Amino acid sequence: MEALIRIKRLVIARQVLFTAKAEDEMTVECLTPELVYESILNAPAVFKVLRSHNPRTQEGGKLYVIKGLTFDGLAIYTKGKILTKKAVDVFYVLISSKRSTDL
Repeated sequence: MEALIRIKRLVIARQVLFTAKAEDEMTVECLTPELVYESILNAPAVFKVLRSHNPRTQEGGKLYVIKGLTFDGLAIYTKGKILTKKAVDVFYVLISSKRSTDL
């Protein structure tokens, strides 16, 4: 639960970065960053934690899968990880942000 609290605090502080792939998927799904933020803030728990591995840097880490609802009840599925950029933590949405079909 501590990771989700940390992620929610990063979202509230707008310390969130989206990859180009995540932005493309959001466009296809007609999602705004605000809808993604709402779903993360309303998520009751981290759905799953996966191991992440960057083939370029050989760094590992944790990839958090979050399923949450917007204030209007739209289910959104987001994957991301917590990174430190210039001594500041950010939640980096790197795989997807899309409408969930199974929430």
